[in-house]
Amino acid sequence: MCFSATASFVAGGALGAVGGVTMAEVKIKAEMPLASIPLIFGIQQTIEGVIWVSFGVPLLNTVMTYVYLTFAYVLWPVFVPVAVVLIETDPARKNILRALSLAGFVLGMYLLYFIVTDPGKAHIVNQSIAYDYRHLYELFPLSLYVVVTCGSGLISSHRILNIFAIGALISFFIANWLFNMTFISVWCFFAAVLSVLIYWHFKRTSVAGRQVEAG
Repeated sequence: MCFSATASFVAGGALGAVGGVTMAEVKIKAEMPLASIPLIFGIQQTIEGVIWVSFGVPLLNTVMTYVYLTFAYVLWPVFVPVAVVLIETDPARKNILRALSLAGFVLGMYLLYFIVTDPGKAHIVNQSIAYDYRHLYELFPLSLYVVVTCGSGLISSHRILNIFAIGALISFFIANWLFNMTFISVWCFFAAVLSVLIYWHFKRTSVAGRQVEAG
């Protein structure tokens, strides 16, 4: 979490547990990427916890900052649209999601290039962690990031993924408005909390499947 090391580790552990339970609900392999999102967010929050406690250890802090930036800026725009397209059954929506997956991959590679060549640094601002990484905050990359991550859920034919995407979009504006200097850390925390909805999606799907089998 973005407000303390303890909160980061607690959030990471809780999300890891939710992720494990969510993945246990998976019935087919294509669902596994989506089901793993809470677990991945848990790992990311744990990494930020390590960043909190590593400010006196420069090498560890630098390595963990690299890893966190890779999660935040590279993994999510690549992973989210792919995870959504794999469970989509509507052909028209699936084609749009394929296009978003390609756009997300291109964006992820673009941002990865700058993480390698011009890495950001982490520092504490107002009880949160700020990451000095200017390349995402240019208008086009930031807009495309929101489109491929939030847009994927909005396009999905699954209602709970729509709700997740709307929540992520609202939290984007809140984080950008109220926590501008620590925006990415705060937004990732909000999105991590919202990822619990993915468990709800699989739980409802599992219950519905059992009801069909019983009927």
